[in-house]
Amino acid sequence: MTPLHPARARSRLCYRAATEGADAPKGPSKNELKKRAKEEEKARKAAEKAARQAELEAQKAAAEVDDAKEFYGKLPLNQSQDRPRRERAQIASLTPDLDGQTVLIRARVQTSRAQGSKMVFLNLRQRTDSVQALLAVAPGKVSKQMAKWAAGLQIESIVLAEGVVKKAPEIIKSATVGDVELHLTQLHLISGLETVLPFTVDDANRPEPAETEAEDVQFKRVLLDTRLNNRVVDLRTQTNQAVFKLQHAIGREFRDFLESKGFTEIHSPKLQGAATESGASVFQVSYFKGKAFLAQSPQLAKQMAIAADFERVYEIGPVFRAEDSNTHRHMTEFIGLDLEMAIEEHYHEVMELLDALFLHMFRSLKQKYAKEIETVGKQFPADEFKWREGPEGTLKLSFREAVDLLVADGVPREDLDDIDTTNEKRLGRIVRAKYDTDYFIIDKFPMALRPFYTMPDPEDPTLSNSYDFFMRGEEILSGAQRVHDAALLATQMRAKGIDPASMSSYLEAFKLGCPPHGGGGIGLERVLMLFLKLNNIRRASLFPRDPKRLEP
Repeated sequence: MTPLHPARARSRLCYRAATEGADAPKGPSKNELKKRAKEEEKARKAAEKAARQAELEAQKAAAEVDDAKEFYGKLPLNQSQDRPRRERAQIASLTPDLDGQTVLIRARVQTSRAQGSKMVFLNLRQRTDSVQALLAVAPGKVSKQMAKWAAGLQIESIVLAEGVVKKAPEIIKSATVGDVELHLTQLHLISGLETVLPFTVDDANRPEPAETEAEDVQFKRVLLDTRLNNRVVDLRTQTNQAVFKLQHAIGREFRDFLESKGFTEIHSPKLQGAATESGASVFQVSYFKGKAFLAQSPQLAKQMAIAADFERVYEIGPVFRAEDSNTHRHMTEFIGLDLEMAIEEHYHEVMELLDALFLHMFRSLKQKYAKEIETVGKQFPADEFKWREGPEGTLKLSFREAVDLLVADGVPREDLDDIDTTNEKRLGRIVRAKYDTDYFIIDKFPMALRPFYTMPDPEDPTLSNSYDFFMRGEEILSGAQRVHDAALLATQMRAKGIDPASMSSYLEAFKLGCPPHGGGGIGLERVLMLFLKLNNIRRASLFPRDPKRLEP
């Protein structure tokens, strides 16, 4: 190939360069360069700010390290994983003598109050006892996080609290144990709430308003139906804890007294083939291909035990009454305290033993359970229950004498063939005013008012060897000498419209020979209600049953 002339070669190169320069992209404009520079500067400043913020947060976090993590929080579900055997204290045992000592308690959080971010006051409760607990932030012991967590605990949560007992500088009125407070060092949640409280225990503990008190009261009042519908929460109140400790005490004193008098405890069946009293107030239930009745009392079994030479027996057990009575003192199921004993000479042997039993119970409650009685009295203020001591003994009236007192007070005699509930209460007020006692006995009731198994008076067959005991003008015991002669018993059955053949097993016991005997039946809840003046028997029953209530 012939080489190009140098001049032509240079021309071609210049042309190519010019052509390539025309096709190459242009660089960023000055405005774009300025814009980019501004964005880069903005990003740099934002990064520097974020770095400074992160450094500050890191410094803050480092300054607020939670050095109390192991001292608070929710415990694992107790599945009996271990048993460290740490001694637990009772709030009731905390006294100024323990000042400076560390204790461990399990309790409910009754109230909680945060004071700033560094202090929390808790009212911790065990049954009828409560104590103020203080959780205060302290370096290396109680952190701010721990205080915040404690302030957020739900009311009624169950906690395990460890703390140092400190003598209170002044009496803490919001706690029953007011001369000390607990300075908490550890606080762990055992069981929290998974639902909303229907009412607070504090509200349920408030005194009952007087009848004349205005309705727009400052605090919430918890109605009885609301309480009974949410009975588990209601039973946590210090009042109810005391009420049922006193119910336990009545049963125990009843048992202890009779044991000391040679009685044997029995347990009779509650399913029976015939009604004890009458068909009108008995629950009938299906029984395979037949029918049965829930026992209205252990009456038949008690008497048959006497015929079997048990001599003296008692029973504590449920009693069923199918009475559609929606009153303050009636329930369809209650706990009966029953006894029966052989008589040597006179039925007053039984009446006098029952009187001694009640006096024993009254004295024991007053002497041993003053704290519980005082606790109940804060919510249900009442005149102290009175009975007569000394040589004059318990007031005993005949039925006729009781009627005379009512007539003298203005009640027409023709209205007093029986003493109804209204006149019972009126009689109670008369007796209290005249004899200064809330407890008395009425003897010699008309035969027409008593069950078929009641022994008639030997001189006046229209009267009976029977008695009722009263507290604050309401009957709490009914008893009598029983008929132990089979022929007389059958006659009285027929007179009351009962076919002796329908109770042949019961009647047979007396045909085999039975000693003279008598007894009585006491309503546990009624005694408790009237001793404390609770005004409604449902308050004296753990889970009451009446014509309108079968739950809870």
